[in-house]
Amino acid sequence: MAAVAPHALACAEDPSLTSRWLRHGGTWFAGVDVLGNNADGGLAGSGPLRCAARAEAERIAGPLPLHRGQVSVTYPGYPGRDPGESEARHHYRRRRDAAHLDGLLPVGESRRRMIREPHGYILGLPLTACPAEKAPLVVWEGSHELMRTAMTKALAGRPPASWANVDVTEAYHAARKACFERCARVEVSVSPGQAILLHRLTLHGVAPWRAQSPPDDRRAILYFRPELRGGVRDWLMQP
Repeated sequence: MAAVAPHALACAEDPSLTSRWLRHGGTWFAGVDVLGNNADGGLAGSGPLRCAARAEAERIAGPLPLHRGQVSVTYPGYPGRDPGESEARHHYRRRRDAAHLDGLLPVGESRRRMIREPHGYILGLPLTACPAEKAPLVVWEGSHELMRTAMTKALAGRPPASWANVDVTEAYHAARKACFERCARVEVSVSPGQAILLHRLTLHGVAPWRAQSPPDDRRAILYFRPELRGGVRDWLMQP
C-alpha cells in the first residue's frame, strides 16, 4: 500500500475528478472507480495487492478480479449540505450516518432500489489515520443476516435471472429500520497498515466529523468491492 497510497490520495486533488466527485459542500470526495489499478490491485509497479483481509475474503467468495478502486476522502465539517439536497436527505446523513447497503442502486426517475452490483465483499484499506472523531466508518453489527432475510423474502417466487430487475425498495427500507432498532451501531477506527473487511450485506455508513481540525485535514480510505461471477444469486446465497 505504501506505493499505491500517494497515487490514491492524488486523485482527491485532481480537478478533473473533484469536479465530479467532491460532494456535500466540499466535505466528501466520493471517488468511485478513480484509481487506475489493474485487476490484481497493482499500480505503478507496486505488484498485486496482498493482505490477510483479501486472502480471507477470497477464501469465502473465491478469487475475484478487482475493479478500479474507490478513493473515499472526508474533510472537516462532513457532512455539509449540497445545493438542492433535501432537508430529509441531509438529516438522514447526519442522524443515521447515511447508512446504506452497497449494490442497491436507485433506478429510473423514481429511484427505485434494485440489486445491480452484486459485490463479493467490501475491503477497505486506510490511507490516513481514521480515528473515531474524524468521520469514521460505521457498521451495524449482525445487519447482514437481517438484510439477507429481507432480500430473500423480496425475491421469493421470482426466477433468479430476473432478480437484478426486482424492485426491493420497500423491503430494503423496512430491513434498514430493523437494523437500527436491533443491531449495535459500531464506529470503526483504523490506521494505515490495517484493513477493514465487511460482509457484502452489511449496513454501513459514515459518521459526522467531530474533531476540531484545520481545513486541510482529511480522512481517506481506499475501497474495493469486486463483483461476484454468479451475480445476484451468489450475492444472496453465499456465506
